[in-house]
Amino acid sequence: MEDFFVPEKAYKNLNFLDSRDARVIRILSEYLEPLQRMRHLKVNSTVLFLGSSRADPNKKDSVLGKYYWEAEELAFRLAKWAIKLKPKGKNFVICTGGGPGIMEAANRGASRAGGKSIGMNISLPHEQFPNPYISPELSFLFHYFFMRKFWLVYQAKAVIAFPGGYGTLDEIFETLTLIQTEKMQKKVLPICLYGEKYWREVVNFEALLEHDAISPEDIHLFQYCSNPEETFLLLKEKFETLL
Repeated sequence: MEDFFVPEKAYKNLNFLDSRDARVIRILSEYLEPLQRMRHLKVNSTVLFLGSSRADPNKKDSVLGKYYWEAEELAFRLAKWAIKLKPKGKNFVICTGGGPGIMEAANRGASRAGGKSIGMNISLPHEQFPNPYISPELSFLFHYFFMRKFWLVYQAKAVIAFPGGYGTLDEIFETLTLIQTEKMQKKVLPICLYGEKYWREVVNFEALLEHDAISPEDIHLFQYCSNPEETFLLLKEKFETLL
C-alpha cells in the first residue's frame, strides 16, 4: 500500500505559529491563556506594585534599597488582611511585573503572609527571570509589552508605584492616561506614588498644571504615600467600600 503524506494541522505547525503572519494568534494567546488561568484559580482582583528592578535588599542605605523593605512590608500587610476576608475566590492578590527589586519585594511580602501572589514577567534581550516568591501557578511570561501591561492593570483595585525608571514611568503614566480619558471605567482605583520626595523631584506635576497641559482635576488622580502602615490603612479603607 502506497504511503500517503499527512499534512500537519495549522494549530500544531510551530513554524507558522512563530511567523509574522500568525502574530495575531500569539497576541490572542497572551490574552486568552491568562484569562483562562485567572478564572480557573478564581483570582477576582489584584493590587499592583510597580517599581525599580534595581532596588537591592542588601543595600538599605542606598537611594532605592530602603524602598525594597518598605514594599515588602506593605505587601505583607495587604496580603495578610486579604487572606482573612475568605470570599468566594481571591481578592486583592498582590501582583507585580515578576522580576527583581521592588517586584520581588512585593511577592516576598505576600509569601511571608502566606498568600498567593502574581508575577507577570516579560521576555527581554537581557533575560529577566521570575523571582522565587511568585506563586508558581500564577507566574506568567509575556512577549508583548502591551499585553503584559493590559493584564497588570485589568484586575487591579489599586496601583502602588514605588520609585523606578523608564518602565515604571511608562506604566504609571499609561494608567493615569487611561483614567484621565475614561478608558478605564473603575469607580475606585487608588493610585499611590510611594516615596513623595522621589516623585516630586522626578515629575513636576504642578508644572504640567501651570502650563495648562493637564486639568486641575487631573492632579487629584493620584496621591503621595511614604509609609507602609499609613498606606495600608488608606488602601484598606478604600477596599472595604468594595466589599
